[in-house]
Amino acid sequence: MIDIRAYSKSLLLLAFAVIVETELEGQTTNYKTIADQLNTITTAVPFLLITPDSRSGGMGDAGCASLNDVNAIHWNPSKLGFAEKKMAIGVSYTPWLRKLVPDINLAYLTGYYKLKKKGTIAASLRYFSLGDITFTDANGVTTGQFRPNEFAIDVAYGTKLSDNFSVGGAVRFINSNLTGGALVGSAQTRPGRAIAVDISALYKKEKVKLGDKKAIVAAGINISNIGNKMTYSDRNGSGNSDFIPINLRLGGSLNVSLDDYNSISILGDVNKLLVPTPPVYKIDPTNGAVVRDANGDPVIAAGKDPNRGIAEGIFGSFNDAPGGSKEELREINYSLGMEYWYNHLFAIRAGYFYEHPTKGNRQFFTLGAGVKYNVFGLDFAYLIPTQQPNPLSNTLRFTLTFDFDAFKAQNNEEDKKTE
Repeated sequence: MIDIRAYSKSLLLLAFAVIVETELEGQTTNYKTIADQLNTITTAVPFLLITPDSRSGGMGDAGCASLNDVNAIHWNPSKLGFAEKKMAIGVSYTPWLRKLVPDINLAYLTGYYKLKKKGTIAASLRYFSLGDITFTDANGVTTGQFRPNEFAIDVAYGTKLSDNFSVGGAVRFINSNLTGGALVGSAQTRPGRAIAVDISALYKKEKVKLGDKKAIVAAGINISNIGNKMTYSDRNGSGNSDFIPINLRLGGSLNVSLDDYNSISILGDVNKLLVPTPPVYKIDPTNGAVVRDANGDPVIAAGKDPNRGIAEGIFGSFNDAPGGSKEELREINYSLGMEYWYNHLFAIRAGYFYEHPTKGNRQFFTLGAGVKYNVFGLDFAYLIPTQQPNPLSNTLRFTLTFDFDAFKAQNNEEDKKTE
C-alpha cells in the first residue's frame, strides 16, 4: 500500500481523480435554501473542458461559432465544413498552476485537410501533464516516482449540406492515468479510459447588410464528449464510475467589415454540463450522520440519484438539480468575446467568462492578441480572475498556426521569380 506525499500537486490530483465516494451534506429540503448552497458538478477528466487554444482563450472561452478556426474540433466540428484553407495546423501550449508548480501543462496539436470532393477531415491530440509526484509507504519511505497524465486523441469530419448550413462530428479516445497502478486503500487502481463522440451543426450567413457595412452571422451547437463512464479502480458497483464531461455548447457570432482594412467580431457562448447534479442527502439531526436505507445507500432529501445510465443522465440533467429550476439555470456558464483585425495581419481580443458562485464561481476577464506573417500565425492569451484564484492566473498562453495555402502561394511566387 502506498501514499501520496502531501504537497501542492497532490491536491490537484485529488481534484482530478474521482476514486472514492463523497457524501454531500444538506440539512434542509427547502428548495429556495438548497438552490443557494454550493453544489458544484464534478466529472472525470475535466481537462477536456479546458480551452486549448489562445485565440478563444483571449475571447472569454467563446468559440462555438467563430470563423476560420483551425481549432474547430474542440469548439464545433461542423465549422470544418466552412474551412477556407486547403490545410492548416495549430500547436498550443498552456501552463497550468504556474504560480505553484513549474511542470504542469496542457499541450494541443490539431490540424485539418480539405478533401477534393466534399467535406474536411481533422485530427487532434490533447495532452495534459500533471508533473512529477513522489510515492511513499505508510512509514514515509519513498517507493518511487510517477508522472500522471491524461490525453485525448480526436478524429473529426465536417461538411456543408447547403451554402449556409454544415454538420460535423468527432470520435475521441480518452486515457487518464493518475496513479500509475498504485494501491489506494484496498482498491487496485488503473488508468481510466473512455470512447466519446461529438455531434454538431453550424449556420453561417454571409453578405448580410448591417447599415452600410457587410457582415457575417453564424450560430452553432455542439454536444461533446458523449461517452461511457470512467472508472479508476477494479472495485465493482455503479458508484465507482464517473461521468465524463458531456457538454452542451450553443454559440453565435457577428463579424462586421468596417472597411477594407478593419473588421470586428462579437461572439457569445453558453455551456451546460449534461451530467447529473449532486443531490442533497438526508441528515440525522441526532448525530449529524447521513441517513442510509436498508441497503446501506444514502437517502436523498432533494434531487435525484446520480448513479444513472448515460442517456438517462443526459436527459435528466435538465431537471435533476436539488434546488429546482433556479439551480438548473445557475448551471449555465456564459462566455462573451470580441476580436478586432487590422488588414488580416494583427488582432486584439478581449472577453469575459461567468460561472455562478454556487457552481464553481469561475469569473474572469481575458485579453489576447494575434499576428499573421506569411505562413505563420501567433496568438497569445492572458487571464485576469475577478472572484477567486484561477489555475491560469498570471500565465501567458500561446498558439502557433501554419497556413499551408500561403506557403504554397509563396513557393509559386518564388518559382516565377527564378524563371
